[in-house]
Amino acid sequence: MMGPINSNWLFQSAMSSLQQSTPMNGSGAANNQGPGMAGPGSFLMLLMAAMMENVQQTQMLTQQAPAANGLSFMAPRNSYNPAVANLTMEHKDVATSSADKSDLKFRPVQFLKLDEQLAGKLSGAAVHFIEAGKKYDIDPKLLSAIAVHETGNGSSRAANEKNNIAGMMGKNGLRSYETVADSIYDMARNLRQNYLNQGKESIAQIGAKYAPVGAANDPTGLNNHWTTGVQRFYNTL
Repeated sequence: MMGPINSNWLFQSAMSSLQQSTPMNGSGAANNQGPGMAGPGSFLMLLMAAMMENVQQTQMLTQQAPAANGLSFMAPRNSYNPAVANLTMEHKDVATSSADKSDLKFRPVQFLKLDEQLAGKLSGAAVHFIEAGKKYDIDPKLLSAIAVHETGNGSSRAANEKNNIAGMMGKNGLRSYETVADSIYDMARNLRQNYLNQGKESIAQIGAKYAPVGAANDPTGLNNHWTTGVQRFYNTL
């Protein structure tokens, strides 16, 4: 690839062209045109002068402009980066069953809109809701709505002390996770395997099993509000 044209070389070329194009008289001197008349040599000189000025201006702008490799762009906070999963446990694949007739399968969501509405322990987790939704063919809005309701949008004790954002239970009570991402993926696996693949087609049907009213582990009756709470968040995400 050719580099920028050197203005000195351009000037020398212009002068050489002028010498070749300007007629000589018998004494070897250039013939002079009458006053006010521009010969081909004068026109060429004006043209070359304009070209040299343009080249010099271009070189100055090139020197002042930052190099392409030096450009840097600031990524927004919590920018979507699917490569960052931060998973510490294995999450087995669960295929979508033909029994799933719901409208809760995976669908694209507005990442920034979802990201802006998550707070507390859920802040920055939009990417995990989206990627877990892809893996288990579940609407990321459903995963997010359940987590927001279960944790008071990232403020619950279970979320902050156990990274448990879905109320998932273990043998000794609420499960503990190494990361919030692990909890999100485990919730998605559970919903796909034990709810959607079992024919649960709506948030209400999922809630009847996920948070049954009158359950022994719900002495304060919070399960009474599970379906309406999750549905409300789902509609706003």
